[in-house]
Amino acid sequence: MDQKIINTFAIQHEPMEVFNLTEQDERAYLEQILQKLEWALHHADQAAKQFTKAFRQNEEYLYDQRSGMDDADRVSAGQSFKRMASEGESTVAAKRRMRKLLESPYFGRIDFTPTTETFVGAKREGRSEPLPIYIGVHSFADGMKGTYLIYDWRAPVSSMFYDFELGDAWYETAGGIVKGVIGLRRQYRIRRGKMEYMIENDINIQDDVLQKELSQSSDDKMKNIVATIQRDQNVIIRNESSPVLIIQGVAGSGKTSIAIHRIAFLLYRFRDTMSSGDILIISPNKVFADYISNVLPELGEAQIPELGMEEFANDLLDHKFKFHTFLEQVFSIIHYPPDSYREDEGFMERVRFKSSAELVGQLNRYLVHLENHLFVAHDLVVGRTRVPAAFIQEQFKSLHRVPLLSRLPMVIKEVELHVKSSVKRKLSGAEKSHLYKSLSGAMGNVNLLELYSKFYDWLGRKDLFRMDHNVLEYTDVFPLIYCKIRLVGMQPYQHVKHLVVDEMQDYTPVQYAVLARLFHCKKTILGDASQAVNPHSASTAEEIHQVFPQADIVKLFRSYRSTYEITRFTQGIIANPDLVAVERHGPEPEVKGFQRSIDEEEEIKQLVTRFRSLRDEASRVVGSSGHQSLAIICKTPQQAKAMSKLLHGPGVFLLTEESTSFRAGVVITTVPLAKGLEFDEVLVPFVSADQYQTDLDKRLLYIACTRALHYLTVTFTKERSRFLALTGIPI
Repeated sequence: MDQKIINTFAIQHEPMEVFNLTEQDERAYLEQILQKLEWALHHADQAAKQFTKAFRQNEEYLYDQRSGMDDADRVSAGQSFKRMASEGESTVAAKRRMRKLLESPYFGRIDFTPTTETFVGAKREGRSEPLPIYIGVHSFADGMKGTYLIYDWRAPVSSMFYDFELGDAWYETAGGIVKGVIGLRRQYRIRRGKMEYMIENDINIQDDVLQKELSQSSDDKMKNIVATIQRDQNVIIRNESSPVLIIQGVAGSGKTSIAIHRIAFLLYRFRDTMSSGDILIISPNKVFADYISNVLPELGEAQIPELGMEEFANDLLDHKFKFHTFLEQVFSIIHYPPDSYREDEGFMERVRFKSSAELVGQLNRYLVHLENHLFVAHDLVVGRTRVPAAFIQEQFKSLHRVPLLSRLPMVIKEVELHVKSSVKRKLSGAEKSHLYKSLSGAMGNVNLLELYSKFYDWLGRKDLFRMDHNVLEYTDVFPLIYCKIRLVGMQPYQHVKHLVVDEMQDYTPVQYAVLARLFHCKKTILGDASQAVNPHSASTAEEIHQVFPQADIVKLFRSYRSTYEITRFTQGIIANPDLVAVERHGPEPEVKGFQRSIDEEEEIKQLVTRFRSLRDEASRVVGSSGHQSLAIICKTPQQAKAMSKLLHGPGVFLLTEESTSFRAGVVITTVPLAKGLEFDEVLVPFVSADQYQTDLDKRLLYIACTRALHYLTVTFTKERSRFLALTGIPI
């Protein structure tokens, strides 16, 4: 598509006084569009075949002529092949877009009558005819007439569909503001080329369609939301200016989906200067990365690189250190205090301190201390030449822009040059060796890990560093990386033009300090303070803003995921007075108590059997949208493994820290791994008084329950957790 035409609106789009007035007209028009798409796809196939044939012919020709080619010919041939490969990739991408459009060509329409156009402050009268604008996942033009039949949802003109109801409207182009009036709004659901419904001219059109979409069952991958983007979400998605955008949203507010659609918009808007490979997502785990992996390809963009925070840390430390994972730390906190409490009574104190902003401040002061005291020069004699300590110290200080542990080779070189100029000859091997050993001694022969561990000696809190069997605690990983950046130096990730950080609430100030130093690009950071599984992490937008003072903060309070009844239930666990629940109704959550654990387990078996039966029955009904996923969300890995053994069978999947993919069905997992995911039905077992009693337990229960779309069941044995009493559900 010609980006300039789309950005300045469809001057080539033919206005019509009467255009598809009735639903019958719309269905007939859909058939016309599908025929044009089929025709375009056929011609694209033919072009691809011709291209492939020409490419092979060129290969054969060049192979036959290779002996007579000089360097200039080879360079020219290489450039020709690159151009052909690029054209081939474009053809394949166009075919992929057309196949996607054949499934669902468009989802919305507005009829827009321009009244005035403003170009750099100068007004001119616009056209008065209504212009029908059909909006889909991709743009599509009539190849014969050169007119646009469908507009990409990211095009400037399409923004009016999300931002305005009937009446006055406007959109922004590179040339200025285009004003006008929307006289008609329609929304469609088209699947497999068939129109399932059409909604027209209702001021609540978005709410009606949203209700229909939210009532659908979950899938094994996150879905795109282009048909139901809300006005406040659209503002975030189309934000081009914020250097750092922090999105803090309640559970089910669509944070992650908004962030991914924002990336798709930026790739569209800046396609000349940014590609998918220029963006990086830091995601909580591989399962979540797999769950969101379908959205960008659905929107016509290539998948973007993704890194877990632990992979990122391993890369930064050159895989030289073993360390516990974040989830191991989380489950240690959940189990705290352990049975062997006396063996590790300082664990929570170490987590608290290293998760605080105080740590970063103290590390900075320690690094200043090292700058002033680590290198202690002495007079040096090389042969008959005396090098004063003051000269050596001055050389060291002059390199203040070079990381501390990277200065020594430079100082050695300067001292060697000084001696050579004095004795008017080259230094012998023995003299060089003596010089090196002497100056290395001035540095103390220390390494990175040793300097980091000495930080706690300097602090007077030697007890805050513990390393068992050469394995670092997770809370030491990013402080160590921060020290490496400052003491050894690391090149920033210059190739990354936009960084996305999900689950922001679980990262600490020192982790954000590392990200700030290594990524100088724009950033989108998102999360929910109520879903932190590290009780001492930098959980709020305001705390993260202290690291990125240039950031803009957006807060989302409207929750779309769960039914009104489930949301009301979860509000009893952790209340947020600002939360607004979508009025989509369903059955009340069930809380079931038992006197024996064996009875609780039997009830869980029956719930799973009932889910499977209903799912199998729905699968036999054409067009049915029966529930596809049931999650059993446990507090600990031990509970999840025991549940997996209890329910072992086809269609039952255990998600662990080692899992790399997400599948629908009966999913057994733990709360930290369920974050970011959603399921048709959720069962939270073993919510007894002895299992859920701390503030962290309350947060874990909240996270587990907010994963449910349609049905929620909570079970316990003997005495229920006190947090269930707050929900108002009778037992």
